[in-house]
Amino acid sequence: MADIKRIECGARMSEAVVYNGMIWLAGQVGTPGASVTEQTRDVLASIDALLAQAGSDKTRILSAQIWLADIADFAEMNAVWDAWVPAGHCPARATGEAKLAAPDYKVEIIVTAAQA
Repeated sequence: MADIKRIECGARMSEAVVYNGMIWLAGQVGTPGASVTEQTRDVLASIDALLAQAGSDKTRILSAQIWLADIADFAEMNAVWDAWVPAGHCPARATGEAKLAAPDYKVEIIVTAAQA
């Protein structure tokens, strides 16, 4: 039986969980109050760092769920996302509008990836 590895495990949640070659990341958010562009950059940097800790990278992302506090920010978020995703390695993806955990959060991204 494969071991479960929990990365940055706190009292309520882990930032990532690795099991049987798969990686599940918790929803990542950026600096509260920053612009959509800045928050998206922060989130993607967090995703890069967590995937590295789990033995993977963004070319191994299988799916992404993106939540925007205001769907009107879709194009602004996509400009950062499109520059970040390596050509030929786009994951399955869904984007929706949702009330996030705090009013200063504008973007939250959740990914599932395979280990390298």
